[in-house]
Amino acid sequence: MLPPVVGVFDVERLQLTEAEEPRLSSSDQAARDRVWEKAVQANPALFDGPVVACAELQHAGPRVLSLSWVRVTYRHYALRRVPGATALPSLFVNVVQPTDGGRVLVARMSSSTAAPGRWQLPGGSVEPPQDGERLEEAALAGQAARELAEELGLDAGAEALRLWAVTRGENGSVGLTYLAPALAEPAVRAAFADAVAAERAQGREPELDDIALVSSPQELGGLAGPHADYLEPIVRRFADEV
Repeated sequence: MLPPVVGVFDVERLQLTEAEEPRLSSSDQAARDRVWEKAVQANPALFDGPVVACAELQHAGPRVLSLSWVRVTYRHYALRRVPGATALPSLFVNVVQPTDGGRVLVARMSSSTAAPGRWQLPGGSVEPPQDGERLEEAALAGQAARELAEELGLDAGAEALRLWAVTRGENGSVGLTYLAPALAEPAVRAAFADAVAAERAQGREPELDDIALVSSPQELGGLAGPHADYLEPIVRRFADEV
């Protein structure tokens, strides 16, 4: 197993295996549902849709990780607030979008999201394939490309993204980080402005309400608000490679 601490792991390939969701006691199920229903009352935008959780993550060879995944719904993560219960770590994809000036785009979550004001990379939770189908690495790259297009208006395409790192967060969450081709800074800013305007024209609040371009972990300190736990290590790694 990988160490249960915040960290960034170099990886070129994933071995993906589906596992069964652990059984819950009736008391944990009831407590989970109470927590979830209370959260929905506070934020009706919460949606109990299907997502993928991580059952196990371990090294399988040089720059190869073995990842066991489970089909759950967002309700599953309410177990984090149930004393004595254990929630599986979440699994998400995100994208490092560089500029041709050697900076990295970071984005702020809007007030309508589950993490208002948090700075992070563009991305989102992994969605499961159809029942009976396997989760393929190409599909993960496709989901990362879709998040980039929806949130930033940048159409990189899955074939242009490269699996660059895997992160382990404070609560065990696992992030699959893809590297996109560098773009000119004005093009990035214009695409984001157009994406935000398009969302608001449809009467929707965009998931991201601001972006910043940073070249070092020190510049992250100037961004007010919470930061995703993987953000500083990812920016540091990118700065070391430039």
